[in-house]
Amino acid sequence: MLSIEVNSEPQKEKQTALSMAQRMKQPPIVVGSGPAGLFCALALARAGLPPIILERGKDVDRRQTDVELFWKTGVLQTNSNVQFGEGGAGTFSDGKLTTGVHGPYVRRVLEEFVNAGAPSEILYRAKPHIGTDHLREVVKNLRRIIQEHGGEFRFEHQFTGFSTENGRLCSVRAVRAQTPEHAYSEAASAVVLAIGHSARDTFSMLLENHIRMEQKNFSVGVRIEHPQEKIDQSQYGKFAGHPALGPADYKLSAHLADGRGVYTFCMCPGGRVVAAASEENHLVTNGMSRFARDERNTNSALLVSVDAKDFGGDHPLAGVQFQKNLERRAFALGGGGFIAPAQLAGDFLLGRESCGVGEVGPSYRPGVRWTDLRGLFSGEITRALQQAILLFGQKIEGFSSYDAVLTAVESRSSSPVRIWRGASGASSAAGLYPCGVGAGYAGGIVSAAVDGMKCAQTILTSN
Repeated sequence: MLSIEVNSEPQKEKQTALSMAQRMKQPPIVVGSGPAGLFCALALARAGLPPIILERGKDVDRRQTDVELFWKTGVLQTNSNVQFGEGGAGTFSDGKLTTGVHGPYVRRVLEEFVNAGAPSEILYRAKPHIGTDHLREVVKNLRRIIQEHGGEFRFEHQFTGFSTENGRLCSVRAVRAQTPEHAYSEAASAVVLAIGHSARDTFSMLLENHIRMEQKNFSVGVRIEHPQEKIDQSQYGKFAGHPALGPADYKLSAHLADGRGVYTFCMCPGGRVVAAASEENHLVTNGMSRFARDERNTNSALLVSVDAKDFGGDHPLAGVQFQKNLERRAFALGGGGFIAPAQLAGDFLLGRESCGVGEVGPSYRPGVRWTDLRGLFSGEITRALQQAILLFGQKIEGFSSYDAVLTAVESRSSSPVRIWRGASGASSAAGLYPCGVGAGYAGGIVSAAVDGMKCAQTILTSN
């Protein structure tokens, strides 16, 4: 493992942590162990204020076992899956580290990844990625570093509530292994909500406890698959297949005449489409690549922006309900058992049901059912997806090929809510700090990790 010096322990952080530790009677609590939670915990621990990490899911090894069983059999563990567990949703992805965020925190995040076992090339490549196979080991090493600095991980401990006195947090409630008799309370004056974008029960609990939040625009759509060889040929021409180039990728976007945005997201070269549900009778897809990106197909999310007009109201959780309705329809359209509804792009454009596979073999497990995806989306979203396929086919040769596979539904590209936080970084309850993708302040692994580190700095310097 390459070891580099990480500039994450400046003296002023240690001094503020000591001062904070003297004022705090309890260690800070971080809820969630995705990128935001891990890097917040890491920054706190390195500064001398080691936290307790509450994670509703399992450690990454046991989580991997549950996920593989789900992909093979369709048997879902609702608290241990692609969305929940050590490492967060990003653990089962391509491990992309590209970001629109800038500043010194980005470099610190990349250096911490390398110290935890990520390939050193992420420090200089324009489009760095770790791959889901390496990322699982990196996540375990980050946990080990946090523990070596005094942090405590509590897996299968779900955050279920909190109490305040005079508007300030004084304790949290949690339950171990989803067992009511194992509920307990923990005194706390600083709690970081790094809960991820799929913690719908937590969103509801926070709203019931008058934590200020609002609905947030996001995007929905499908996963589109092509042969990697065809994308290489389109992007590289006569140089396709050259070992110095690696598998080709793309990133496409357009604004339609009706004002909607359409774009590709989380493109996974040499990867597969994966089942990413976290609730029974709800079907969700995502994309994943190993570090080598050596599988036959390439896939990306093909997304359409949605907002309050689509949600049908301005309730803070209207976007969540919109997601759930889509996911339930996708589950039904697939026929149950987490079989995904799929359609050939050519049939989708022509408005007719697909009856079987063409040139592109779908990679989704536990399997697909050929159908007509027009029954899933509204007419506006369907038309936007159709326009996107044709528009992007003008930019990437073969993108709109008849046999490209559309697999539904991609519904969790980002959080459907934003949990308000003021200038102090806290929510409407003092001491409760919303953080990362789930709180609506990040959009990927690096931006979530950066937000986590900034949240830790806020706690370290708070009065």
